[in-house]
Amino acid sequence: MTDPLVTPDGRYIVVRGRLWRRTDPSLPESRRAELVHELMEARRAKKTALAADDAAGIEAARARVDAAKTGLGERGPVWWDDDAPDETRHLAKNTRYAEWFAAQGDA
Repeated sequence: MTDPLVTPDGRYIVVRGRLWRRTDPSLPESRRAELVHELMEARRAKKTALAADDAAGIEAARARVDAAKTGLGERGPVWWDDDAPDETRHLAKNTRYAEWFAAQGDA
């Protein structure tokens, strides 16, 4: 498995042609590690709740996932300050990264 393609400004990774916001680089490493640990725990809790058909558990786990991803800067307000729009979930070919993305070939 190779590392995902990262936009030149470091704001997004590209997965199957779609942009996904990266973690806020200004987060202290210890805080980032805590949030990633919580994210993984929450994802495991969601999997367990799904297997048990536990609707309340699923919702609680989803809320934990959302909180961790928001804390990481991958959701919620953008972490950059130049007023550039958030293009998360957009196809790279339909964004301001289109020319750069086209130049990447099959990456």
